[in-house]
Amino acid sequence: MKQSYGFTRLIPSLITIFAMMASFWLLAIAMRSIPLGTAYTIWTGIGSVGAFLVGVLWLAEPVNVLRVIAAVLIIMGLILMKLSSL
Repeated sequence: MKQSYGFTRLIPSLITIFAMMASFWLLAIAMRSIPLGTAYTIWTGIGSVGAFLVGVLWLAEPVNVLRVIAAVLIIMGLILMKLSSL
């Protein structure tokens, strides 16, 4: 989304829209087998950690120990959330 510059660039805008639609579709599939609260929490957590990784790996955003610890804590929370719904 950042590369679309407010949806003023066509290709990055189309990629963003496609990714959003795919994300919602995958959330809908997940909700077939797990509760809404668990599915939504996992969905937003994956988005948060994914955005962090894209920012660091492709957009040269700064990385430091606190940001990495925060991402690890989110992942740990997602695992616990999934385990709690078994």
